Parts: sequence; structure tokens; C-alpha cells
Amino acid sequence: MTDKNISKGGQKLRHKKLDSRDIQLICMASLSVLFLAVFAYTPMAGIALAFKEGNYKINLFEALLYSEWTLDNFRSLFGDEVFWTTFTNTLTINLLMLLFNFPMPIIFALLLNEVRCSRLKKGIQTICNFPQFISWVIYGGIILALTDANTGIVNPILEFLHLSSEENPVDLNLAQYFYPKIIFATIIKGVGWGSIVYLAAISNIDPALYEAAMIDGASRWKMAMRITLPMIKPTIVIFLLLNLSGLLGNNFEQFYVFQTTQNLSATRVLATYVYSLGFTSRQYSTATALSLFEGVISVVLLLSSNFASKKITGEGIF
Repeated sequence: MTDKNISKGGQKLRHKKLDSRDIQLICMASLSVLFLAVFAYTPMAGIALAFKEGNYKINLFEALLYSEWTLDNFRSLFGDEVFWTTFTNTLTINLLMLLFNFPMPIIFALLLNEVRCSRLKKGIQTICNFPQFISWVIYGGIILALTDANTGIVNPILEFLHLSSEENPVDLNLAQYFYPKIIFATIIKGVGWGSIVYLAAISNIDPALYEAAMIDGASRWKMAMRITLPMIKPTIVIFLLLNLSGLLGNNFEQFYVFQTTQNLSATRVLATYVYSLGFTSRQYSTATALSLFEGVISVVLLLSSNFASKKITGEGIF
């Protein structure tokens, strides 16, 4: 990149001319920006459907251009009993996941950091990261097969522990068992992958801090509590804020693969309800209103939790 000095008002301004390497980088970045604009920002025009009258099943463009503006979609949505059941399920599941799933990668990273054998450490990481690369469709199918009342391997274990019998097997695919099952499955699938960022943050801690603590006679537990955790607190806060902003968001595949008529009351969340409204019932305006409601609540949660975090801990995303 070449420089060119131009005098203006007694001051020299330095202008940089683009060379071929800069042009190549700009072209590479422009493809990503174009992809984002086409597939992320252009569809946002469809948000107007949430304020349009009727649920058009044939021509969405006619609905956007010629339909009357209204708030009836939100009124019908908030007056729907299924919506409030779905909202309660979503909030309950995400709060439970925040309580149980969020700390697990942190705990796993702290424990793995104490492993001194590098080969063993890498082996454990590889094994624990592997489930992340399996899609929820396959992973969920495996969980359903393992927990099947007739052919799964979980019931024989429960029988051995005298928690069930061959005559009355426990059907873990029923609604009352869904919450613990989805939490356990999510922990197993994501604990290794989620710990990568925390392990990277731990690796950046100055070793001199640990050496000084060892000289003072600090135990491994005290070093983890007094050095490691405080040093990775900014990373923990950022991920906590992101998790709080997603309290109404769910992975569609994660819940749809477990959904049956037996457990619909527990597995129906906002993500699957939007799919049901939009692609099964073709109530596009109502589905858009629900998506917009979810997005607005997520933004409010992110801003409020970030504000509270900066006031309490001094850490935040922005």
C-alpha cells in the first residue's frame, strides 16, 4: 500500500492508495458481506407480515404490498393458550439449561487444566468434542433408541438398580422425563466444545501467578478459585450475557427430533411452534409476529443483562 501526502489548510493529510493485495482482501470480504446482506438482512423485510391483515397462503408479496396494517396477529397470538404453554416450556427449559448446562464447560475446563499428561489431556478433549460434530437428528435418534422402553439399554440398567421392572418398564420418552433427558443430552453433546474457549482463556494466564501461589503454599483448589476463575471472569460474563439473551431461543432440530404425540406438551417450544404455524398451518403473519416477539425480547434481555453486568461486575459485551 503506497502513501500520498496532500497539503490541506497547512496540514499534511496522508492518503493511502490501494494495492493489489488490498483489493483481493476487499473482494474476499465483500463476498461475506454480500452473503450476509442477501440471506440475513433482505429477509428482514418480511417482518412487515407481522403487522399485515390475514394469513396469506399463496402470494406473500401481495400481503406485503396490499394488505391492511393491523395488530390483530399479536392479539390472536397472545390470546392463544398454546402460545403461553409454549412460552412457559421455552422459558423453563432455557432456565434449567442456564442453571445446569452453562457451568459444566467451565467446570470441565478447570478439571482438564489440572491434567498434567498432555496425551491424556488431548485424548479427553477429542472424545468430549466428538459429539458436537454429530447432527441433532442422528444424536437425537441415538438417545431415543437408548431410552426406548422395550429395546433400549437404559431400562435394563434401571431394572438392575431396582428402579423399574420388566413388567412395568419406564418409558423415558414421555413428557414427564423430557426435561432431565434433554438437559443431560445437551451436556454430553456440548460440554467438550463449550470448554474450548475457557481452556484458551486459561492458557493465557501468566504462569508466574501460579508459581507465586505455589511458593506461598496454595493448594490446586485455591489456585483454581483465587487465580484461574477471576482471570477468566470476562469470558464467563460474555458467554453468560449471550446465554441470557437467548432465553427464548432454541435449536429447532434439538427439540423437533424428540417431539412425539406423547410428549408434545413438554417438547413444544417457540422454535417448533413457529415452524408449525408457518409450514404446517401456513399462518405466515402469526408466525412472523411470534418470531418478532422472540427477537424483541432477546434484544431487551441482552441490553438489560449487559447493563446490570457492567454495574455489578464492570464487565460487559459493549
